[in-house]
Amino acid sequence: MTEPAPPGGDPTRGGPYPPGPASAPAHQPVPYGAYPGNRPAHGGGWPAPASAPGHGGWGPHGGPAFPPPPAEAPRPPKRVDAVPGTPFGVVHLDVPPVTSGLAIGSLVAGIAAIGVSLLVLCVGLAGRNVGGAWAAGAFTVLGGLIGVGAVVAGLLARRQIRRPAPPPSVRFTGARLAVAGISCGAVGVLFGLIGLALALVVQIT
Repeated sequence: MTEPAPPGGDPTRGGPYPPGPASAPAHQPVPYGAYPGNRPAHGGGWPAPASAPGHGGWGPHGGPAFPPPPAEAPRPPKRVDAVPGTPFGVVHLDVPPVTSGLAIGSLVAGIAAIGVSLLVLCVGLAGRNVGGAWAAGAFTVLGGLIGVGAVVAGLLARRQIRRPAPPPSVRFTGARLAVAGISCGAVGVLFGLIGLALALVVQIT
C-alpha cells in the first residue's frame, strides 16, 4: 500500500493529494521602520500613512479636522514698578477675584443651624412623654454652637473681603454670602432657644 504524500510534498510520489508548487518565493525581510502593506519610498525606508494628523486633528482622509483651541487673550499688567539702576521692571498682573471660603462656610453653617433649630421644635413638642426637654436641650446646644460658628465665620469673611489687596495679592468676594450666613446663624440660634423654651413649657404643663 502506498502512503499518501502530504500537501506540497514530492510531486513524483503518488497519492490522493495534488502536487504542490515547485518552489515558494523566499521570505523578504522587512526593513526597519516599515509599515506592512505600503511600498518603500525612494531612497529606502517606508512612507508615513496617508492620513497623518494635521493641525487640530486628522486630515480629510482620516476623519474630521478640529480647529485648534483659541489662544487666551493676554492680560494687561496692573502695575509696573521699575527696578532702580536697571532697564528692567517688575510687572504686577491683575489676579481675578476669588469667592471667600469663610463666606461660603458661614452660609452653610447658618443653614445647618436653622435645620437643627427646627429639629429642636419638633422634638420638644412631640416628645413630651419621652423626655423631650432633655433631647431639645441637647439639640439646642448643638444648634447654638453651629449658629455661633456661622456668625463668627461671616464676620471674619466680611473683614477679609473689605481688606485692601494690592497686586499681586488675591482679592476676595462674597459679601452677600457672608451677610446671609450671619443672618441664618443668628436665626438658627434664636429658633433653637424658642424651641427649647416651648419644650420646657410643654414638659412642665
